[in-house]
Amino acid sequence: MGKTVGIGIIGTGFARRVQIPAFRNCENAHIVSVASGSLENADATAKEFGIEHFTTDWRETVSRADVDLVCITTPPNMHHEMALFAIKHDKHVLCEKPMAMNVSQAEEMTAAANKARVLALIDHELRFQPGRLAAKEKLRSGAIGKVRHVKTVFQAPHRGDPDLKWNWWSDSSAGGGALGAINSHIIDSLNWFLGSPISSVTCQLHTNVKQRRDENDVLRDVTTDDEANMLLRFDDGELTDDATGLVSVSMTEGPRYAHRMEFYGTDGVVRVGHDGSSCIATRGDQDWTLIEADLGPPIPGVLDTGFARAFWFFAPVIIEAIRNGRSTIENAATFDDGLEVQKVLDAARDSDKNGVTIKLN
Repeated sequence: MGKTVGIGIIGTGFARRVQIPAFRNCENAHIVSVASGSLENADATAKEFGIEHFTTDWRETVSRADVDLVCITTPPNMHHEMALFAIKHDKHVLCEKPMAMNVSQAEEMTAAANKARVLALIDHELRFQPGRLAAKEKLRSGAIGKVRHVKTVFQAPHRGDPDLKWNWWSDSSAGGGALGAINSHIIDSLNWFLGSPISSVTCQLHTNVKQRRDENDVLRDVTTDDEANMLLRFDDGELTDDATGLVSVSMTEGPRYAHRMEFYGTDGVVRVGHDGSSCIATRGDQDWTLIEADLGPPIPGVLDTGFARAFWFFAPVIIEAIRNGRSTIENAATFDDGLEVQKVLDAARDSDKNGVTIKLN
């Protein structure tokens, strides 16, 4: 392609803190427009980063001739319409997770992307942590044999603060909640690491902080979960043999942030930390052995949860793929991958609602 990739940003939350700085650090990338539902936020973001165009109408951003890539970083209830509009206008798309509100929307988005043959990605940036890539290589090499069980623990205390304001994250109609925001990443990671589909899910959702005050100081009910626990089973595959999984996600547990994933195999264990730092213990070992990888530096001014660092590795790969006319990227999550995650999310909600185990395969 040999050209500078023009980027249009929709949303000024995660994009402002992470995506815009990361893309600005890439060669051959230029952010040409930013859209937000708040004119004040759009204006402030444009001024902060020297972006020449800002708007409250995201369609203006998508429709610009100089926009090649559209980054959708809005609440999930807006992803479906925005992604379809972008694809219709032959734009490459990077969409935040979860990709949609339900499987039906995700199927329509995936079909449109596959028909258009554009680069259509879900922002599961953790796949690009060097430590995770090294851990995946260990698993795929058979270093711990067949995986019998996977355990994931995610703890973030900040939503335990009852003074945190009500916003879209507290609103089920906007797609807020821990299941969509966090469990979607974990489901994708399990699919990516193991290559074996989740065959059944039992899920319990819970809301610990049941009311919050909105920006007008009105007390409102929280209709989303801040705790999402899942029991899983996996299809047998190259790495799995009658494997089970336990996922514990809480946005209210402290005292500090924690995110770890452990794979228990017939011959040992692999552990992956929030920043991708990974270690292995084979059967008979008394301690862990570090899996060597350059994790990269923390991103200044951003809480080091692992997501920002990962995106700084992901961003230049996206730009080079577009410049070279590719519609796929090795290790990147496609809309097809997002659809598989959405199937598990829908099953998890069904399980919680009806108190039953949902079989997917």
